[in-house]
Amino acid sequence: MQQPEMFTDLDVTSTTRSVMKKLPEVTLAFWIMKIAATTLGETAGDLFAQTLRLGYFLTTIGLFLIFVVTLVMQLRSSRYNPFFYWTVILSTGMAGTTMSDFMNRDAGAEYLSGDATSLGWGPQGLGLGYPTGAAILISILLVIFAVWKATGMTFQIRDIVTFRGEALFWSAILVSNTLGTSMGDFLSDSSGLGYAGGALLVSGALGVLVALMKVPVVPNVLLFWIAFVLTRPLGATAGDFLTKPVGKGGLNLGTPGSSAVLLAALLGLVAYAQVQERRATAARPTGREPVTQRAD
Repeated sequence: MQQPEMFTDLDVTSTTRSVMKKLPEVTLAFWIMKIAATTLGETAGDLFAQTLRLGYFLTTIGLFLIFVVTLVMQLRSSRYNPFFYWTVILSTGMAGTTMSDFMNRDAGAEYLSGDATSLGWGPQGLGLGYPTGAAILISILLVIFAVWKATGMTFQIRDIVTFRGEALFWSAILVSNTLGTSMGDFLSDSSGLGYAGGALLVSGALGVLVALMKVPVVPNVLLFWIAFVLTRPLGATAGDFLTKPVGKGGLNLGTPGSSAVLLAALLGLVAYAQVQERRATAARPTGREPVTQRAD
């Protein structure tokens, strides 16, 4: 049975140009790995910032540097490498978690665990609150998309083959993951829905997006980016549900154990993707060597 477009290629016209792809095909497996990576990003970010009490400020700096290192590896790669790609996705999830927390939270007791009176060295947070933080992040994301559109480059991730296009793509990913964390934390902490209720609400919204794929006037590219943002609060609420105390509506599995299980699952999925990519490469017809297009 043919899969919906949003879960496959997202578009439309095949190209006769053979190019060296740098980003993955958007399949159902892609979305499963995205949710796993963003859930791990939530639990791992909380592990460093809260459980180990490094604080949002130091953890954000450290995780952002990890993001830069992983992004350089991805940008320098000459072809799609599942390990590089999903490592960047994971690093944006971890950095996005603590960036969101630093923007929205402060040193209030509700954000501290146990008998802690502070979290790490440096500012405890800006205390902007979830609505203000989300408004700022939405504005930044819209600016990125406006710049992206002004360049005339494609929004189809399977067709992004230039350095500038990739840079815009990863900028949008980092901001969207940070925005998704703010949305997820708002649903879990402030909306009254709780962790499970927030996850169910986001799952329902994703179901609506699947239904909208049948509406011709709604571009699948738009649905993709909305889904990409929404899978982040799904991961955030799922991560909180796994790690938070039972008294707060969680399962109290803890950030170390939850992160270890999620990491093992993600590594297994990445290994499977790596095998699939090698098979696809081996099956490529000889005499049609792909051409890497890196010009801006």
